[in-house]
Amino acid sequence: MRTALRALTLCCATFTAAVSFTAVAENFVDHFEFDAMLAAPYRADANGRRDVELQFRFPGAVDKTVAVWRLELLGSRDRVIRSWRGDTRLSGGRSDEIVSWYERDPRNGLLPDGHYRFRLTSTALDTGKLGLTVLGFGDKRVDDALAAGDAQQQEWSIEVGNVAPAKITPMPAMAFADNERPVLEAAEPTKAESAKLAADNFTTQASAPAPGGLPYTVYLANLHSQANHSDGGGALTNCTSSQAPQAGAFGPADAFTYSRGRNTNILAVTEHNHYADGSTGTNASANPTTAINRYQSGLSAATSFNSANPGFLGVYGMEWGVINNGGHLNIFNSNELLAWESNSSGQLIGNTFTQQGNYQALYTLMRSRGWIGQFNHPATSGQFQIGGTALAYTADGDNAMVLCEVLNSSAFSTNTSETETGRSSYEGACNALLERGFHVAFSTNQDNHCANWSASYTNRTGVLLPNGTALTQASFVAALRARRVYASTDRTSQIALTANGRLMGETFSNSGPLTLTVNYAPGAGRSASQIQIFRGVPGRNGTVTQLSTTATTTLTPTVGAHFFYARITQNNGTILWSAPIWVNQTAGAAPTELLTNGGFESGTTGWTATTGVITSSTARPARTGTWKAWLLGNAVSTTETMSRNVAIPAAASNVTFSFWLRIDTAETTTTTAWDNMSVQVRNTAGTVLATLGTYSNLNAGASYVQRSFNLNAYRGQTVNLFFTGTEGSTLQTSFVVDDVSVLSQ
Repeated sequence: MRTALRALTLCCATFTAAVSFTAVAENFVDHFEFDAMLAAPYRADANGRRDVELQFRFPGAVDKTVAVWRLELLGSRDRVIRSWRGDTRLSGGRSDEIVSWYERDPRNGLLPDGHYRFRLTSTALDTGKLGLTVLGFGDKRVDDALAAGDAQQQEWSIEVGNVAPAKITPMPAMAFADNERPVLEAAEPTKAESAKLAADNFTTQASAPAPGGLPYTVYLANLHSQANHSDGGGALTNCTSSQAPQAGAFGPADAFTYSRGRNTNILAVTEHNHYADGSTGTNASANPTTAINRYQSGLSAATSFNSANPGFLGVYGMEWGVINNGGHLNIFNSNELLAWESNSSGQLIGNTFTQQGNYQALYTLMRSRGWIGQFNHPATSGQFQIGGTALAYTADGDNAMVLCEVLNSSAFSTNTSETETGRSSYEGACNALLERGFHVAFSTNQDNHCANWSASYTNRTGVLLPNGTALTQASFVAALRARRVYASTDRTSQIALTANGRLMGETFSNSGPLTLTVNYAPGAGRSASQIQIFRGVPGRNGTVTQLSTTATTTLTPTVGAHFFYARITQNNGTILWSAPIWVNQTAGAAPTELLTNGGFESGTTGWTATTGVITSSTARPARTGTWKAWLLGNAVSTTETMSRNVAIPAAASNVTFSFWLRIDTAETTTTTAWDNMSVQVRNTAGTVLATLGTYSNLNAGASYVQRSFNLNAYRGQTVNLFFTGTEGSTLQTSFVVDDVSVLSQ
């Protein structure tokens, strides 16, 4: 969290008298603001001791600046169990404090085993303006100072004593995209050679999905960093804060190159838009053409790097706005440089004028251009204001803004071993945005200003692409627009929340019971210590609350709009956040089945299929009954199809197409999709309107898995649901489909 230093007035004559603190906001250069971070070990050492680290950073601080802080240990319902207060003078714009606590300390009674939270509240004071010459505020003065201004808060979860692990059955892991294997070349490879090439070539293949896993590949992303087109790219030997504009040693292409080999598939370099003139203020002699060309060179650098390095995506965009009396947000897909500054000739130093601080107009522009954005390190007050309301909602903003940073590692870290302890959390502000009505998913990034892009900490944003989809700017934007992401401080673990089979990020209507399922794939040595499902109401402007602490929760929501998200704390204290899922609960009639003979028990009635596909053969089991559709499994080169028409009611509020699929294979490869089945929506003339899903021998598993898709886009039309499979010439793969359904509400 980043806030400006407060200039505070002293109402009384002596230091020992009661002090009234009045906050007056001051403007500072971006990234020259007060920032506080909290690092609390998840478990105590063998003696029951924890050393809680408090970090205070203020690059713009004057010599007499003091950080005033309060640390609290919270139990259930935010009950304060222990508290510590203090003040510390900043030297060179920084100070670190250690608070040691023994969880076996008998004062006030031993704590029961369980989960607790540390909460740090802090602010910065200029003691020179206060007229103070000594420190030692005392408890009341600390509380008064913290209550006076925009004090910021950080929270961190801990586990006390011996707590049973959370009960959850790990899901099969989704495929992790692999970006660290060397590129191999081969001319006209045989099938066996191709399999080896695919296994060794990061540019074309992803790690194999586990059988039965969700049909997505996870691309690990760091979606917030700077290079030397603004105030980033500082050499690690001397990088302690923001660089002077365009003075950093390294540019966007260097950032992509560095990040590519560090467990990252996507790096976004988002340069501060108002530094394009080469100044932290307004450069009266700036050449607009130079600024515009610099931005275009960044876009070209990303395009060139991506062309030479398929399997990695360099994203070049901008970080718009200022922190103080404003708020930073990233725009990921703009080909225009936005600006509010002009030179002495009145020329705009950019392509398109945007008024500083006018978020309403910016959201409208973003929506009209099809741009998407991310709220960067948002504060709970004083930022993203419209009409004096912080975090203000507009429909255009809801359309354009897709992500909210829930946690960042230190922007000025020089750590290159992923062990940075300085981290800031923004979950409270993200929850406030959700309650405002924004449909944003959580992201976690590094905000690198030094030349250690993606290397400071293990946090990543997991971007989910359907298996077989190439990583491109277009597929990346589509995934973010669908809010199909999760945030994790442990890049080896995965989380996904589903609701009645619908994937996180979706918005859908529901009547009757709703089952929320937390899907979790732990990395090596990881397990779930705590599971939490949270719920809220978009547009209520209220408080997000905890719904349950179990992996599966069934409820019947009240009629109206709701959102839900999951958070898992692992056994080492690392955290994963799912994207929310938005549910519009209705009191409508029960869903209507639009298909007859979806279970094939009447044979081919209603279906058009390749001979032998719809069968009662006992060689493959049906999910229910005795009939099913069995595509391929011939071990010869062949194509088989199955289809039928369905009329989608124009008045339907929600239409869901689903089927159960079981895949078994004799293929032994873990990297190459030799045999494939696709599910398409076509019009009655046979034109493909959409490919809903593609499956292969890599998705083989021992049981049926339900696949669900939304058909709302086809209301009022008669469409053809088309299954098509293609098999290679040697080893068989069987795609067995049963219990096809189209439900209309």
